[in-house]
Amino acid sequence: MEIFQQIINGISVGSIYALIALGYTMVYGIVKLINFAHGDVFMLGAFIGFYSITALHLGLIPALLLSMILTALIGVIIERVAYKRLRNSPRISALITAIGVSLFIEYGTIYVRGAQPEAYPGNALPDMVLNLFGLTLNADALFILGVSILLMILLQYIVHRTKVGKAMRAVSHDAETARLMGINVDTTISVTFAIGSSLAGAAGVIFGLYYTKIDPLMGIIPGLKAFVAAVLGGIGSIPGAMAGGMLLGLVETFVSAAGFSLWRDAAAFVILILILIFKPSGLFGQNVKEKV
Repeated sequence: MEIFQQIINGISVGSIYALIALGYTMVYGIVKLINFAHGDVFMLGAFIGFYSITALHLGLIPALLLSMILTALIGVIIERVAYKRLRNSPRISALITAIGVSLFIEYGTIYVRGAQPEAYPGNALPDMVLNLFGLTLNADALFILGVSILLMILLQYIVHRTKVGKAMRAVSHDAETARLMGINVDTTISVTFAIGSSLAGAAGVIFGLYYTKIDPLMGIIPGLKAFVAAVLGGIGSIPGAMAGGMLLGLVETFVSAAGFSLWRDAAAFVILILILIFKPSGLFGQNVKEKV
């Protein structure tokens, strides 16, 4: 029964990585950019949720929605200001810009509010514990699983059942042909950044509830791990990002449960090295041959 408890814990942690990884993989799938500022959007989402609950006295769900809306807006601003003019530049230029944007957000946040960490309010969720067939599920785990699954289903619906989703898939396949077919590529890219950033904002709020402490540099390690999850699943693949996040959460949880909690972070990067050596296209990715 202990192993099933660890699986539930791993899926809860993995859900957070999966939500962040979706932003990485969506942006890469559309503009072939590894947006290293994405982890810092996740951090901003956590702080927006925190101040919404403590300063504006909003409930958890309104705080979550406000965080998603504002991080979506932040994602669009980042894309329009920092990345739009670099679409036809070498990829290294966009990559360096992404690192610069990441540092700007981190240290801009420290300049505005200071570097001290904050404790997420512990009364945001009811103190409820559910015992099901010997498994213990607290309110935090249920909330994380519920929100993550709902958002992933909603994302799948948007991508596969809406006009915006069709435009995103068309731009991902061939941006120039999509433009000739009448699709507004600029708007589609902005929508992609908005959706990915809103998922990161939601992940920031549920991360704060789960780990209870947030700080301006909190986006670095979870952001890198989510990138590993995206690569593990096959960067550019939405189902791959979901599966990669879940697998990474499970691996971390079992490493900790085995008594090697100090190696938990290292496990993610060992996975990255192994996947790049043996299957660089990821579990759900496809090998793409480039003509010379």
